[in-house]
Amino acid sequence: MADRSGIFAGDDPFAIARAWLAEAEATEPNDPNAIALSTVDGDGMPNARMVLLKEIEADAFVFYTNYNSAKGHEIGQSGKAAFVMHWKSLRRQIRVRGHVTREDGPQADAYYDSRSLQSRLGAWASHQSQPLSSRASLVAEVAKVTARYVANPPRPPFWGGFRITPVEMEFWADGEFRLHNRFRWTRRDPAAPWDIVRLNP
Repeated sequence: MADRSGIFAGDDPFAIARAWLAEAEATEPNDPNAIALSTVDGDGMPNARMVLLKEIEADAFVFYTNYNSAKGHEIGQSGKAAFVMHWKSLRRQIRVRGHVTREDGPQADAYYDSRSLQSRLGAWASHQSQPLSSRASLVAEVAKVTARYVANPPRPPFWGGFRITPVEMEFWADGEFRLHNRFRWTRRDPAAPWDIVRLNP
C-alpha cells in the first residue's frame, strides 16, 4: 500500500474528501463545494460546467440539477461522469470518475424543500440549457409559476439529484518545486476493494 500520512491518511476516501471539504469551508471565499463536472454527449464530445456538490455520502457524491439540461441528457446517455474539486486556498484538489444514477426519491424532495422559495420557483420556470428569447420572458415565467404555486411549489418531475459512485478518486496536494503529492484510489466496480498508488507529480 502507498505510504500515506497526514492529510492523506485513512482507509476511507470519502472520509478524506469530507475532511478536505470541511477545511475548505473555513478558507474558501465562495462555494467551497463547487465542482467542475465533466460529461460527454452522444458523439463523445466532452462538456464541462460548474455545479455545487450537495452531499458526500458513505460511498458516493450527490448533486442536483434539471434532468432536461445538457448535463442531464449526457449523463442519461452514458451513465458516467467525472469531476474535480479544486481549492486555491488549500492548494489541493480531488478528482473523481464513476457511474451515475438518479436520486429522485424522498432525499431529493427533502433537499428541494430546503432551498429558498425563489430557487424552488426558479427550478420550475427555467427550461435549463434551452434557448431563451430574453431575460424578460424568464421573469414572466417566474411570475406565472409564482401565481400557480404561491409559497409551496412541489419538486418538479424533471428536477432531482444525480449520485456519482466512483471507480477512481485522486487526491492531490501542492508540493514544493512542483513535486506534488498524488494518491490514486481505483476499484473495478463499486463492490470491489480499493487499490491505492502514489503517482508521480
